Amino acid sequence: MKDNILKKEFTQKSVQRARNLITGNGNARTTEGVGYTKKYEHYQEGDIWEENGRKWTIKNGIKQNITKMDKFKKMGTIPLFCPNCNTLMKKELDKKVYPSYQKCFDCVVDEEHELQKEGKLEEHLKGLRNKHIDTTINEYKAFADTMLNESNNNFVTEAGDVENWKGGTSKEQLKQQLQEGLEFLENLKIK
Repeated sequence: MKDNILKKEFTQKSVQRARNLITGNGNARTTEGVGYTKKYEHYQEGDIWEENGRKWTIKNGIKQNITKMDKFKKMGTIPLFCPNCNTLMKKELDKKVYPSYQKCFDCVVDEEHELQKEGKLEEHLKGLRNKHIDTTINEYKAFADTMLNESNNNFVTEAGDVENWKGGTSKEQLKQQLQEGLEFLENLKIK
């Protein structure tokens, strides 16, 4: 006759599981769990928060990333109706005029016509031109500042190699060219 000897050892977990089943505690735990649980925060419409180095918000019930380009996206988006007169903005000229004036072409024409009747149109157009030149000057200064503060000694190639270059334009020459450019732009203004 063969021996019916059980040659397998039971683990403590298996023994505890069997005890739980026999006593009717089938859902009882047999081990202690250790782990990480993420803290969940509930956000509502319009909330802004930072997570993993990025800014987020909820718009129309959808979680969206806030980027630096959102302002430019908004500027390029033309509304369906003119904010000034509430007419449908469907003309091709509306698309060209809206980014500058924030209204439809007809509103701009009406406004400029009223200014012309009052004799203020030339002053208005001069102000628009000078405002555009001031914006260009500010952008030029910001560009020049980045160029002056940027190191031009090391360049990274497409292959990922770092190359050391010498020469180029000195900072004094760049400052002189910046000053000449600013003077040129200031001379474009209408006095």
